[in-house]
Amino acid sequence: MSAVTESVDVAVPVRTAYDQWTQFEDFPRFMEGVEEVRQVSDTMTHWKVGIVGVEREFDARITEQLPDERVAWTSTNGTNQAGVVTFHRLDDGHTRVTLQLDFEPQGMTEKAGDKLGMVDRRIKGDMQRFKNFIEARGGVETGAWRGQVDRPQP
Repeated sequence: MSAVTESVDVAVPVRTAYDQWTQFEDFPRFMEGVEEVRQVSDTMTHWKVGIVGVEREFDARITEQLPDERVAWTSTNGTNQAGVVTFHRLDDGHTRVTLQLDFEPQGMTEKAGDKLGMVDRRIKGDMQRFKNFIEARGGVETGAWRGQVDRPQP
């Protein structure tokens, strides 16, 4: 497994940053290589991505979602990945958004891309594009889902 952690400070309140992040179908607007995300249910999403010239589709289950704090997920088929994004209030108008992603590169192309730091650079760029996206909207999110998903108990 490989891991990436990236943070970005955005000039919006924590609620705005969190609300925008819950709009998964907007991810292609700021995430390079994400072609489509469909919200299948409150806890399931379907992804179409193209990374390093490799097309993939997979489903991901939201395993924990706490409004204004965190969203965690894990893939259920296709690619092997899990992650969490957290939201930290810096002050009334600024939020630190931190993304942690664990993934297993598949095939020679993905493994080579990972070793060359392509995934790290892509995530860094995605986080910067998220910042630009929400700030360019004047700090107004495209929507929100304020529901809570409790972490499964072992």
